[in-house]
Amino acid sequence: MTDTIDQGARIASETDEATDPPFKTLSREEAQALRASIPQVSPWRVVAAQAAAGLVCGAVTWLVTERSGAAWSALYGAAAVVVPGALLARGMTRGTSSNPGAAVFGFMFWELVKIGVAVGMLLAAPRVVPGLSWPALLVAMVVCVKVNWWALLWRRRPVATKTT
Repeated sequence: MTDTIDQGARIASETDEATDPPFKTLSREEAQALRASIPQVSPWRVVAAQAAAGLVCGAVTWLVTERSGAAWSALYGAAAVVVPGALLARGMTRGTSSNPGAAVFGFMFWELVKIGVAVGMLLAAPRVVPGLSWPALLVAMVVCVKVNWWALLWRRRPVATKTT
Protein backbone atom coordinates (compact mmCIF):
# COMPACT_ATOMS: atom_id res chain seq x y z
CA MET A 1 0.00 0.00 0.00
CA THR A 2 2.78 2.41 0.92
CA ASP A 3 4.63 1.56 -2.30
CA THR A 4 1.52 2.47 -4.33
CA ILE A 5 1.21 5.82 -2.57
CA ASP A 6 4.93 6.56 -3.04
CA GLN A 7 4.71 5.58 -6.71
CA GLY A 8 1.65 7.84 -7.19
CA ALA A 9 3.41 10.76 -5.52
CA ARG A 10 6.49 10.23 -7.71
CA ILE A 11 4.37 10.16 -10.89
CA ALA A 12 2.50 13.30 -9.82
CA SER A 13 5.81 15.04 -9.10
CA GLU A 14 7.21 14.05 -12.50
CA THR A 15 4.03 15.28 -14.21
CA ASP A 16 4.24 18.63 -12.41
CA GLU A 17 7.87 19.04 -13.40
CA ALA A 18 7.07 18.19 -17.00
CA THR A 19 4.21 20.73 -17.26
CA ASP A 20 5.74 23.57 -15.23
CA PRO A 21 8.54 25.46 -16.93
CA PRO A 22 11.69 25.91 -14.88
CA PHE A 23 12.02 29.10 -12.82
CA LYS A 24 13.99 31.79 -14.62
CA THR A 25 15.57 34.77 -12.91
CA LEU A 26 14.89 37.96 -14.85
CA SER A 27 17.57 40.46 -15.75
CA ARG A 28 17.06 44.12 -14.88
CA GLU A 29 15.96 44.92 -18.44
CA GLU A 30 13.53 41.97 -18.54
CA ALA A 31 12.02 43.01 -15.20
CA GLN A 32 11.57 46.59 -16.41
CA ALA A 33 9.96 45.36 -19.63
CA LEU A 34 7.60 43.13 -17.61
CA ARG A 35 6.61 46.05 -15.36
CA ALA A 36 6.00 48.26 -18.39
CA SER A 37 3.77 45.61 -19.98
CA ILE A 38 1.52 45.28 -16.90
CA PRO A 39 -0.94 48.18 -16.79
CA GLN A 40 -1.17 50.00 -13.46
CA VAL A 41 -4.26 51.55 -11.90
CA SER A 42 -3.74 54.71 -9.91
CA PRO A 43 -5.17 54.50 -6.38
CA TRP A 44 -6.39 58.08 -6.89
CA ARG A 45 -8.45 56.94 -9.85
CA VAL A 46 -10.11 54.31 -7.69
CA VAL A 47 -10.79 56.86 -4.91
CA ALA A 48 -12.31 59.23 -7.47
CA ALA A 49 -14.51 56.43 -8.82
CA GLN A 50 -15.62 55.61 -5.28
CA ALA A 51 -16.51 59.24 -4.68
CA ALA A 52 -18.51 59.36 -7.93
CA ALA A 53 -20.33 56.16 -7.00
CA GLY A 54 -21.10 57.67 -3.57
CA LEU A 55 -22.57 60.80 -5.15
CA VAL A 56 -24.72 58.65 -7.42
CA CYS A 57 -25.89 56.61 -4.40
CA GLY A 58 -26.80 59.79 -2.54
CA ALA A 59 -28.75 61.15 -5.51
CA VAL A 60 -30.56 57.85 -6.14
CA THR A 61 -31.40 57.54 -2.45
CA TRP A 62 -32.86 61.04 -2.41
CA LEU A 63 -34.86 60.38 -5.60
CA VAL A 64 -36.24 57.08 -4.30
CA THR A 65 -36.98 58.00 -0.68
CA GLU A 66 -37.41 61.78 -0.96
CA ARG A 67 -35.88 61.98 2.51
CA SER A 68 -32.89 64.21 3.01
CA GLY A 69 -31.83 62.16 6.07
CA ALA A 70 -31.51 59.03 3.93
CA ALA A 71 -29.61 60.90 1.23
CA TRP A 72 -27.21 62.37 3.79
CA SER A 73 -26.81 58.90 5.29
CA ALA A 74 -25.84 57.50 1.89
CA LEU A 75 -23.37 60.33 1.33
CA TYR A 76 -21.89 59.79 4.79
CA GLY A 77 -21.60 56.06 4.07
CA ALA A 78 -19.72 56.87 0.89
CA ALA A 79 -17.48 59.27 2.82
CA ALA A 80 -16.76 56.48 5.32
CA VAL A 81 -15.16 54.59 2.43
CA VAL A 82 -13.68 57.45 0.39
CA VAL A 83 -11.96 59.42 3.17
CA PRO A 84 -10.07 56.43 4.63
CA GLY A 85 -9.26 55.24 1.10
CA ALA A 86 -7.83 58.66 0.26
CA LEU A 87 -5.70 58.55 3.41
CA LEU A 88 -4.34 55.14 2.40
CA ALA A 89 -3.66 56.32 -1.15
CA ARG A 90 -1.88 59.43 0.15
CA GLY A 91 0.22 57.43 2.56
CA MET A 92 1.17 54.83 -0.02
CA THR A 93 1.99 57.25 -2.85
CA ARG A 94 3.74 59.88 -0.74
CA GLY A 95 7.06 58.16 -0.43
CA THR A 96 8.25 54.84 -1.73
CA SER A 97 10.99 52.98 0.00
CA SER A 98 13.46 50.67 -1.67
CA ASN A 99 13.59 48.68 1.57
CA PRO A 100 10.94 45.91 1.34
CA GLY A 101 10.53 45.77 5.12
CA ALA A 102 9.84 49.49 5.33
CA ALA A 103 7.38 49.25 2.43
CA VAL A 104 5.45 46.45 4.15
CA PHE A 105 5.44 48.35 7.44
CA GLY A 106 4.23 51.49 5.66
CA PHE A 107 1.40 49.61 4.00
CA MET A 108 0.36 47.99 7.28
CA PHE A 109 0.50 51.34 9.09
CA TRP A 110 -1.65 53.15 6.52
CA GLU A 111 -4.09 50.25 6.33
CA LEU A 112 -4.47 50.43 10.12
CA VAL A 113 -5.06 54.19 9.86
CA LYS A 114 -7.67 53.52 7.16
CA ILE A 115 -9.52 51.00 9.33
CA GLY A 116 -9.36 53.26 12.39
CA VAL A 117 -10.75 56.27 10.52
CA ALA A 118 -13.53 54.16 8.97
CA VAL A 119 -14.55 52.74 12.35
CA GLY A 120 -14.38 56.20 13.94
CA MET A 121 -16.60 57.65 11.22
CA LEU A 122 -19.15 54.85 11.68
CA LEU A 123 -19.19 55.37 15.44
CA ALA A 124 -19.72 59.11 14.93
CA ALA A 125 -22.50 58.66 12.33
CA PRO A 126 -25.46 58.85 14.75
CA ARG A 127 -24.20 62.18 16.10
CA VAL A 128 -23.14 63.66 12.76
CA VAL A 129 -26.00 62.69 10.43
CA PRO A 130 -29.47 63.97 11.40
CA GLY A 131 -32.18 61.38 10.67
CA LEU A 132 -29.60 58.65 10.12
CA SER A 133 -30.71 55.74 7.94
CA TRP A 134 -28.41 52.80 8.54
CA PRO A 135 -29.64 50.85 5.49
CA ALA A 136 -28.88 53.80 3.17
CA LEU A 137 -25.47 54.28 4.80
CA LEU A 138 -24.55 50.61 4.51
CA VAL A 139 -25.76 50.24 0.93
CA ALA A 140 -23.67 53.24 -0.13
CA MET A 141 -20.67 51.79 1.67
CA VAL A 142 -21.05 48.44 -0.10
CA VAL A 143 -21.41 50.13 -3.48
CA CYS A 144 -18.30 52.24 -2.91
CA VAL A 145 -16.25 49.27 -1.70
CA LYS A 146 -17.28 47.22 -4.73
CA VAL A 147 -15.92 49.92 -7.05
CA ASN A 148 -12.46 48.52 -6.26
CA TRP A 149 -13.30 45.41 -8.26
CA TRP A 150 -14.07 47.51 -11.32
CA ALA A 151 -10.48 48.77 -11.27
CA LEU A 152 -9.43 45.58 -13.00
CA LEU A 153 -11.63 46.51 -15.96
CA TRP A 154 -10.24 50.05 -16.12
CA ARG A 155 -6.67 48.99 -16.64
CA ARG A 156 -5.18 50.27 -19.84
CA ARG A 157 -4.21 47.77 -22.48
CA PRO A 158 -0.51 46.89 -22.43
CA VAL A 159 1.53 48.62 -25.09
CA ALA A 160 2.68 46.14 -27.71
CA THR A 161 6.43 46.18 -28.11
CA LYS A 162 7.80 45.95 -31.61
CA THR A 163 10.55 43.47 -32.28
CA THR A 164 13.06 44.23 -34.98
